[in-house]
Amino acid sequence: MKKQIVIAGSGFAGMWAALSAARAITLAGRNDDVGVTVVSPAPTLVIRPRLYEATIEGMDPDLLQLFDATGILHVKGRITSIDPEAHRLEVVDEHGAPTSLAYDKFVLATGSRLFQPPVPGLSEHGFNVDQLEDAKKLQAHLDSLASKPASKARNTVVIAGGGFTGIETAAEMPKRLRGILAGDIDTRVVIVEQAPDIGPELGPVPRPVIQEALSECGVEIVTGTSVIAITPHGVTTSDGTHIDTHTVVWTAGARAHPLAGQIPGKRDQYGRVHGDAYLRAPDAADIFVTGDVVNAATDDQGNVAAMSCQHAMSLGRVAGHNAAAELLDLPLHPYSQPKYVTCLDIGAWGALYTEGWDRQIHLTRNEGKLLKQEITTKWIYPPAPDRDAVFAVANPDFVIVP
Repeated sequence: MKKQIVIAGSGFAGMWAALSAARAITLAGRNDDVGVTVVSPAPTLVIRPRLYEATIEGMDPDLLQLFDATGILHVKGRITSIDPEAHRLEVVDEHGAPTSLAYDKFVLATGSRLFQPPVPGLSEHGFNVDQLEDAKKLQAHLDSLASKPASKARNTVVIAGGGFTGIETAAEMPKRLRGILAGDIDTRVVIVEQAPDIGPELGPVPRPVIQEALSECGVEIVTGTSVIAITPHGVTTSDGTHIDTHTVVWTAGARAHPLAGQIPGKRDQYGRVHGDAYLRAPDAADIFVTGDVVNAATDDQGNVAAMSCQHAMSLGRVAGHNAAAELLDLPLHPYSQPKYVTCLDIGAWGALYTEGWDRQIHLTRNEGKLLKQEITTKWIYPPAPDRDAVFAVANPDFVIVP
């Protein structure tokens, strides 16, 4: 009977896990013995790193031709339950009907979700750019502001969270608002960050540049406080400040997909399963964890993969290859990604490119922007549906950032 590798998710990690597994199977000449199935709501790759942008059309390229070219089966649906002992998955298909899938190897690559704490009014009145539908809702809301009477609340956007996504969303917002509201109006964009400094995870080296860039874009920064209540007309912060606004964009952190909670084993504060050097879940036989659901060491210096497409693309390749390798009796490939870079889009100012976990600055402004555009419009998009060309870059030791 043909053995099955089932991959949950068609994001950056899931797509590359499937392609890497298919590569290993094909190169071993074992396509009749092992199959690869991807389960996700749609055969698309949502370009989540770009959902803060004003134009979001085309941010979910179709993967069917790519999967067809590489011998990968796609099943529309959502995995709702994992049974590690029985090697069985419960799935709700696109019509809402329950079904089940058996697996010989399972790769969990369902990504992460925005962390939304029980802040009063957040679910009713807050917006975000976490998923494509969320970004569409935000854009529709912003467009609707043009029909409202002029007021401080209409002309103000509050970004809750001053991390990577918060900075990129805020830097884009003044231009978006002016384009929608038109005319000579005063707009206000405010980042509220609970940490003492903006971009707490980005460290001290790039911070002065980020502060200067945001100021130039017309973004205010408020640190050391947090949003504790949201109404249709404003927010209240933990220091008692009230800001009139009709628009609150929540960007405060991410957590691993809830399915990670069904995998036995140790988890970190973000709900990610600690994986071994080969991205196996140590306490669950035949299960691999990858992308945003795995806590994995990138090097021997104590650094751990971030919830980013930069790491997910490599993590996916390694997990997919190793899932196939165990069935094909091939050597396993350890995960290693010692080079780390960041490229932060800061609106009209440009972009900031850094290298290393200490984020040493290499490019700024227009030079950084050109690299950011290269990354977000080419590097992270799916490859063309050419089997040989895909397999040439789907190997587990492919270098994401040269």
